[in-house]
Amino acid sequence: MAIVTAPTKACAVNPLKMSQPIGGAFAFMGLRGAMPLLHGSQGCTSFGLTLFVRHFKEAVPLQTTAMSEVATVFGGYENLEQAILNIYNRAKPKIIGICSTGVTETNGDDVDAYLKLIRSKQPQLAKLPLVYVSTPDFKGAFQDGWEKAVARIVEVLVEGPSASGLRDPSKVNILPGCHLTPGDLDELRVIVEDFGLCPSFLPDLAGSLDGHIPDEYTPTTIGGIGVDEIASMGCAGWTIAIGAQMQRAAEVMQVKTGVPFRVFERLCGLCPNDEFMTFLSEISGRPIPLKYRRQRSQLADAMLDAHFHIGGRKVAIGAEPDLLFDLSGMLHDMGAQVTAAVTTTQSEVIERIKTKEVLIGDLEDLEGLAKTHHCDLLITHSHGRQAAARLKLPFYRTGFPMFDRLGAGHQLSVGYRGTRNLIFEIANLVIAHREENDQPTPDRWRTTTGLPRCSGYRSSTGAAERSIA
Repeated sequence: MAIVTAPTKACAVNPLKMSQPIGGAFAFMGLRGAMPLLHGSQGCTSFGLTLFVRHFKEAVPLQTTAMSEVATVFGGYENLEQAILNIYNRAKPKIIGICSTGVTETNGDDVDAYLKLIRSKQPQLAKLPLVYVSTPDFKGAFQDGWEKAVARIVEVLVEGPSASGLRDPSKVNILPGCHLTPGDLDELRVIVEDFGLCPSFLPDLAGSLDGHIPDEYTPTTIGGIGVDEIASMGCAGWTIAIGAQMQRAAEVMQVKTGVPFRVFERLCGLCPNDEFMTFLSEISGRPIPLKYRRQRSQLADAMLDAHFHIGGRKVAIGAEPDLLFDLSGMLHDMGAQVTAAVTTTQSEVIERIKTKEVLIGDLEDLEGLAKTHHCDLLITHSHGRQAAARLKLPFYRTGFPMFDRLGAGHQLSVGYRGTRNLIFEIANLVIAHREENDQPTPDRWRTTTGLPRCSGYRSSTGAAERSIA
């Protein structure tokens, strides 16, 4: 069991985490025709919007109540009402998702009461879903905001069981964590459908932020799960939650509708996917398709090929709790040692990460630990690139944001095929870094201190690497 260390610094020097309101808004972006709205200052929204646009390289809908100093003192009711009316009249959304921020939470705005008053004064809003979630950004992190928003969506929009109590066993609810990309959701959809099941993803970022070009411009989200489909999720046979962060939303779903659930904390690796396939086979009553038996065999071969390059490596990872748990588990299975682990917020899974200590900290902490423990590989989001350059380490980008590379939304890590691709990417990164920085040259031979090398000398490490190649 890993020791979890709380932060002791007065401030984050090089922040690893993103805020709760950003995570909450991200969840609303997986709903069709949605407009996320941050109840706070313009700066809070501009910061989040910049991150989303740079990460996905797409136009992202995100609005603000634009709280000024005066509005903050006297309360944000008027700003919230005006923002909702403007969005309703101009964008014609199917749903508005409202996330609070540090400013309005500190001021004590009662947004639930505000929304009741706005509905009573504006009858045209009677049928427009307004989902509010409390996401103060002075505590928690990106993952917490996502978790709260999804649980709130289930609580507000999912309808209770029908009078007959009948369920459709072919329907499956999928509650993905924020650590999964739109590419991951597409892969999961194919897997589930291959068992004859009909999945409903909540949220469905694969429909809205997968990088497709719509036929016409729309100011709201261009895809995702619809409000009507969310309402019918209580008729499903099962709910599958992916990531420990989705446990709460699955429990809310079960309490409200009676749909049983199962949580898969990891879907990156051989054993987690074996369990996932077995479960899908059990609930569908169908055998595992032959193509997944072949993909499993390919993954096993990839693990065999890559363990020469990944096994024994000392790895430093900075990520949200579920992503850290997922990646560190896969790397541990490959024989790597996670010697530096830094995360953003508390979670029940971080004590079970295969390492001695998990620090809730920032990228400065990660860089210091990676240097102290002489790590061979650094894994975090794009803000860690300077630390990797200073430490002269190979750097694998993952998580949010990833703005200095293309295809962040299509990065794949789930399923047999996704795990195989991830293993190859990391192994090739290590190989390329060694070729660029550690290849023996005549100049190095001449400056090597110690015993003189005889003709034909080879180090044991170099010989092993060449024999592998």
